[in-house]
Amino acid sequence: MSGDIIDVEPNERAQALKTVGWISYILHLIVAVAAVVPGAQSGAALLVIALVIDLVKKGEAAGTWQASHFSWRIRSVLWAGVLYIVTAPLWVFLVLPGWIAWGLISIWFLYRIVRGMVTMNEGRAINA
Repeated sequence: MSGDIIDVEPNERAQALKTVGWISYILHLIVAVAAVVPGAQSGAALLVIALVIDLVKKGEAAGTWQASHFSWRIRSVLWAGVLYIVTAPLWVFLVLPGWIAWGLISIWFLYRIVRGMVTMNEGRAINA
């Protein structure tokens, strides 16, 4: 019987991590889609919630294929944040270049989220 418990626990852990991953990816997706749809702003709060979830749960994923997804999502948010901050002055001085820059960053972010979701759905680690 103890063999059954050992076999079940990793599967339950894997499923729990996958559920956390889906919640995080969906929160990211809402923000990413809202960023490229004119007038649809979901706010940074969802992104911060997803980032906190990923940072808190990342340690539980260590040594699994899902660890790559936690790192992928964290890096995606951090890079997007840095890129938005660096290009923010364009909005002050030149609105059109600011709009173009943020549009491109948002499309890149959306691509990373969709790529991560597809890869996780296939049950594979994501290569950076």
